[in-house]
Amino acid sequence: MLLIGYGNPGRGDDGLGPAFSESMAARDLTSWTIDTDYQLVAEHAFDVSGHELVVFADAEIGSAEPFSFREIKPGAPEVLGSHSLVPETVLSLCETLYGVAPTAFVLGISGVEYGEVKEGLSDQAAANLTKAQAFFLDWAGRLSTA
Repeated sequence: MLLIGYGNPGRGDDGLGPAFSESMAARDLTSWTIDTDYQLVAEHAFDVSGHELVVFADAEIGSAEPFSFREIKPGAPEVLGSHSLVPETVLSLCETLYGVAPTAFVLGISGVEYGEVKEGLSDQAAANLTKAQAFFLDWAGRLSTA
């Protein structure tokens, strides 16, 4: 299983994805490979191809909930650029290039302060991160016992 946390920690709450993956890397999640990056790129398709399940963790803008968690399928965007792909596009590239499409989920963690150049999470984002961590650890634990 693969967890990819992505976002820019130098842009306030946009760093929620990396904060999440780094916090999970500090735990004993032996069945998980954990990656942290600034953005999703085409090369992530190779990483995804070697796993049966992948979770993409990122900051989420404009949600009233602390976090969201949803299954995704491969899909192509209207415009494909070389920078900052969405998870569905990474899955589509994985399927096209490597012939596999693992089960995949997006964990969106709600933030409120974006854009300004600053390190660290807002108090609300930090609280939402804690809730997302508890959810994920419970969910991942149930996967291990299934």
